[in-house]
Amino acid sequence: MTRPYIASAADDPWSRIWYDTTPRHLAGAGDPRHVTQALRAGGWKNFGDPGFPHVVLGSPDYQHTRVLEPTPDAYGSWWRVSSQLWSASFGGNTPVEIIAGFTDALLCSPPEAEPDIWPTLQAAGWTYERDERGNEYAHHPDGITTMERSATLTSDYFSWKAEVALPTGLGGHHRLWHAYFDDRTPLHLLAGFATALVDPAPVSRGHYDIPHSHLVAQVERGAQGEQLAAAHEARLKASRSAARQARRSAAPTIRPSTGPASEAATAAARNR
Repeated sequence: MTRPYIASAADDPWSRIWYDTTPRHLAGAGDPRHVTQALRAGGWKNFGDPGFPHVVLGSPDYQHTRVLEPTPDAYGSWWRVSSQLWSASFGGNTPVEIIAGFTDALLCSPPEAEPDIWPTLQAAGWTYERDERGNEYAHHPDGITTMERSATLTSDYFSWKAEVALPTGLGGHHRLWHAYFDDRTPLHLLAGFATALVDPAPVSRGHYDIPHSHLVAQVERGAQGEQLAAAHEARLKASRSAARQARRSAAPTIRPSTGPASEAATAAARNR
């Protein structure tokens, strides 16, 4: 049976004209396959219900899960990533390239030393401050983007939050996107998020795919269909390679026995 023509964003990157869009943290959601297909290339399995509008992925060792479930609540968390020890969530307008900074790090071996997040932001021009309670805050020069590690007034439990909030003109704010991480989230994952957050490289968006056009600059005719498809395929290849390398690094090293029995077996083999 011939498949009928059905207009869908799943036809991207072929179905529209693309523009290089900056800054990326204000460019809108983008194509979720930038995240989901990279994880699947890294060995994650899809456990979603094909009749329900969500994607449910589990890591090969079942230690991590990632769920994408669109919600009508603009302040809800569309993306949820979790393990047995920690959890993270992202709003629907969070650019996928920034989420990928976090999820790509899940495919790689953790570094020997946990990184510090704040120097990455400061090097990109963000201001940093720490108060007497140990709360830490970084502010983007645009005045609407923040990242913080803080505790509530009634609790000593810290958590991380990144947010873009636009002033309404009435003393309030309208949230464009947000990301939450509990304080047990590994720092190398947060470092991947922060690095992607401040990356100055443009991202590809359609002309009408951005939530607030006055906040971004779009250069006409950036990379188009074939170039974007090739770049995505290269990304998937890199995800497979990173996952294989991480599995090899995590595999236990079996050292040969040096006891009397082993020495006798070696001698017998030499005398054959």
